[in-house]
Amino acid sequence: MFTISSTEARHNWSSIVDQVVREKPAFIKRTRDHMILSSTEVFEGLLIPYVFTAQKFVEDNGSVTLSLNEIDLAENGETYAEAKRQLAQSILEYAEDYYKDFNLYSNSPNRKGHIPYVFKALITDDINKIGELIQCQNGEN
Repeated sequence: MFTISSTEARHNWSSIVDQVVREKPAFIKRTRDHMILSSTEVFEGLLIPYVFTAQKFVEDNGSVTLSLNEIDLAENGETYAEAKRQLAQSILEYAEDYYKDFNLYSNSPNRKGHIPYVFKALITDDINKIGELIQCQNGEN
């Protein structure tokens, strides 16, 4: 159908990569292994529906705690902006750790669902931009 054999992909690597970057992803098959080769722009588009949401809590001392809904991460800062920046930093660090030990994390039942958020953070790769992606709602203490 749309699948390219790994042998064909290997022999035509340069043209396959050009096609993937300029036209469309490629489906590649090697024996029983199936994979997709895609540009990061296409992959980023697939991740648009995945957003970071957090609960915002104002503590008794006036500091702000943000608790991420999608991944078990929370950060506290003296201000909302500081807490958001720290949470963005934690998201990126978690994504990097996840990717480094992908086999372990992706096979853990309680972390398997983190995959799209991990890739979203890795593709974004900018703490300020990740911070802009975090949508906060007031939580109840």
